[in-house]
Parts: sequence; structure tokens; C-alpha cells
Amino acid sequence: PVKVRTGRNDFGRYTEFVYTNVTVSFQSGARATAFRISTRAERTAGGIGVGSTEAAVKARIAHVTCRTESGFRHCFVGRFLPGRVVTDFRIRSGRVRSITIGYVLD
Repeated sequence: PVKVRTGRNDFGRYTEFVYTNVTVSFQSGARATAFRISTRAERTAGGIGVGSTEAAVKARIAHVTCRTESGFRHCFVGRFLPGRVVTDFRIRSGRVRSITIGYVLD
């Protein structure tokens, strides 16, 4: 990694390995719990990635739900239930700003 971040949050200790194109998070252990992409270099099979419009996400990602929650807009696939995996597209100004694939912890 280019940088390693450590800290503590509501779930305990965490470590983040920051690479050029992805951040890998480890929450309370050695198992990766999330991957966050914030570069245009990575795309889904349907061509969705950072910079894509929300309309494109809705058109090309099956079973996606889009909402504004806690002051931010996001579109996601999966259910926010403990142990489930969710793909979350963070939206700002109508475009994808980052994509996180991770386990729901609580």
C-alpha cells in the first residue's frame, strides 16, 4: 500500500490499506471487510464506475435502489443486514464519486 491508516470506531480497531486505485478496509481483524474505489479506472461489467451518472447506474445495474440518507445520495445493491455484502455507489452532483463493496457489520 501507498499508505496505511489505523484507528478506532464504533466497531473497534480498523486498518485501511490505501493503494493508488483502491482502499481495502479491515475491521477488527485480518479479514478484508470493504473495498472502496474512487478512480475512473475501474468499471462494472456494464461500464458503470466513478463519473457515471445516477441515471446510468439505474439503467445498467440490476436491482439497484437509490436514496438520500443522512444528507448523502447513494445507490446500492444488496440489503443492509448484518453479514450481507452490499455494493454502494456514492452519488454527488448526479454522478458516482466512489464505489464501496463491503460486509455490513451491524
